[in-house]
Amino acid sequence: MTGTLFGALFGLIAILLQLYIFHNYSNLSGYILNALFVIPVIYTTVLLDKKNASYISCVVYLSIAVNHMTDSNPFIFVFNRVMETLIGIFVGIAVNKAHLPRKKIRDCLFAAGFDDMLSPIKDELTPYSHIEMNRMIADGMNLTISTSRTPASVIKLIDGINLKFPIIVMDGAALYDIAENTFINAYVISPDSSREIAEKIRSRNMNCFINALCDDTLTIFYSNLENDAEKDMFLTLRRSPYRSYIQREPSEYERTVYIMAIDRTEKIRGFYDEMINEEFDRRFKLIYYVSDKYDGYSCIKIYNRNANTANMLRYLMEVRDIDKKITIGADSRNDIITDSMDINGIVRELKKAFEPVINPFSEFLKGR
Repeated sequence: MTGTLFGALFGLIAILLQLYIFHNYSNLSGYILNALFVIPVIYTTVLLDKKNASYISCVVYLSIAVNHMTDSNPFIFVFNRVMETLIGIFVGIAVNKAHLPRKKIRDCLFAAGFDDMLSPIKDELTPYSHIEMNRMIADGMNLTISTSRTPASVIKLIDGINLKFPIIVMDGAALYDIAENTFINAYVISPDSSREIAEKIRSRNMNCFINALCDDTLTIFYSNLENDAEKDMFLTLRRSPYRSYIQREPSEYERTVYIMAIDRTEKIRGFYDEMINEEFDRRFKLIYYVSDKYDGYSCIKIYNRNANTANMLRYLMEVRDIDKKITIGADSRNDIITDSMDINGIVRELKKAFEPVINPFSEFLKGR
């Protein structure tokens, strides 16, 4: 509406200038006038902080000024152009507001797989996802997200989403409250086990990053950096204001959440197989994967055995006194499985689960 009104106003002024000031219309004067008037059309929307209206303002202005410069009565077209657009806007609003009757499921905890919601091209959520999640949260949805990332990696990506529940981070190892900037719960590795794992990694001529909680801050402890991947990772991630790196061993008062090593694939794979052979997987949660950023490198992450999303969800449900949950994502362990390549699929499934359509006929029979 704003863009249409600005464009129509400047279009009318341009036509009136040609008719009553310049009197004679010519192609040259019309082109010059149209080119010059595009500047105040755009600049006005910028001054009034209506930048999104700039495009439609220019479209409306040019449709009036270029096509109707020689009309004997320019007011008629300007009026019709504005009215047609306004009618279209009101019809669009009415269509968006009209919907089938739905009920809201407000006594259930909804957990969405955040990593599945990100674009495979660029780590970000779509505008549709932002709008729909905020709308459902405002309507009373109990929504949390689960991710393999650290809070430092997630905070920027979910900026603008008004989550009221803590989020599950680091593959279920911790529960983090964004609003309070605090860790509510964490499954940690004991100091003795942390030292044992670190020494085992270094015995194979590799280094590791130990992610530990110092009071309520996630700190990354490291020793010497040898290979190109870990050097680049350190130099890139240390710029974040949400990450703290310290070159020393964690003390017994600093609780280790997980230990990560990145090195050549053959070394990491060999270490992982060794851990399995020695049945370390009975004591810890081991995750091995090939790096998609560093060619020829792989990673291993070692967590507390109990660190998983299911356990953390149960804890969150107890804290918030909720006895039902629905988990949504591309993983086969979820209640609702979606295609991980469809970045809006999880939000659409959330919407279906939170706002199921009410069948008036079944409700009528239930009443009888």
